[in-house]
Amino acid sequence: MKVKVLAPIFAEAASKLVNATSKYSDTVLIKKDHWVIDAKSLLGILAIALQPGQVFELSIDGEAKEELVTELLSLGIFEVEE
Repeated sequence: MKVKVLAPIFAEAASKLVNATSKYSDTVLIKKDHWVIDAKSLLGILAIALQPGQVFELSIDGEAKEELVTELLSLGIFEVEE
C-alpha cells in the first residue's frame, strides 16, 4: 500500500513507529526509492529520513495486517495515499 508522510520521522516519531510495529510478529517493510527497511529497526527508519509529503510503499505480511495498519494510521504521522 502507498503511504504518505504527514510529519517528519525523527527520534520520537520513529520510536513510536518501531514500538507499534514491534508488538506484532508480522513482517513490516518500508520501501522508499532503492531502500527496503524493516519497520522494526530504529536505525533503518532514521536512515531513510522520511519527510512530510513523501510517499513510500508499506508492505505487511502476516495475520494482523488490518489491526497493524489501523494502529500505524492512529499515530498521526501517515495517511494512505489514494
